[in-house]
Amino acid sequence: MRHDRFHGRVQGTGQLCAVPGCNEAGEFRAPGVRAPGFDGPGDYRWMCLDHVRAFNAGYDFFAGMTPEEIMAAQSPLAGWATETRAFRPTAGIDQAPRWNDFADPLDAISQRAKARREDALHRQEAARRGIGPEERKAYETMGLGFDADRKALRTRYSELVRRFHPDRNGGDRAYEGRLQAVIDAYNLLRATPAFNV
Repeated sequence: MRHDRFHGRVQGTGQLCAVPGCNEAGEFRAPGVRAPGFDGPGDYRWMCLDHVRAFNAGYDFFAGMTPEEIMAAQSPLAGWATETRAFRPTAGIDQAPRWNDFADPLDAISQRAKARREDALHRQEAARRGIGPEERKAYETMGLGFDADRKALRTRYSELVRRFHPDRNGGDRAYEGRLQAVIDAYNLLRATPAFNV
C-alpha cells in the first residue's frame, strides 16, 4: 500500500467504496459504527473521494451519545480516570514496562544521567567549600578543580592564553570570546581568598 501524505489517500488497497452501488476504489478511511460504550471510531470503512467528502461534511462524533456521555467525552480529565500499566503499584512485578526493553547502544541516556549526577555533585562540593555560582563558572572556564592552588591557576592561565590568543594561534580570531572568558575567570579567581594564600 502507498500512502499519499497530503490527502489521506491510500492507493492500492484493493477495496471498493463501502457505499452501496458505488464501484469506485475505496482509497480513504472513514470511521465505522461505534460499539456502545466504546470511545473511539469503531471499525474503519473504505470510501471513494466523493463519498468520503460527503461523509466528512455530515460526520458527528457525538451521534448516539447521551448528554452525560458527551460531557464526559469533552471533559479535560477524559482518559485520566484509569491508571496506565507503567504507573500501577505493581508495575514491573507482573511484567516489566516497555521502556525497560529500550536498547541504548551509544549509552546516550545513561551518559546524560551521569553528567547530571556529576554536575549535582560538583555544585554540592562548591557549596561545601563556600564557592558561589560565578566562581564555580570561573573554575569550569579555567578547567580547574576546587583544590587548585595559586601555582596551578597561573599555569593553567598561561596555557589557555597561549592556546586562544590570536598572536599564538596563527591570527585566528575565532577564539577571542574564549580568551576574554579565560581572562575574566582568572581575574575573578585570583582575587578570591582561596588563591590569596
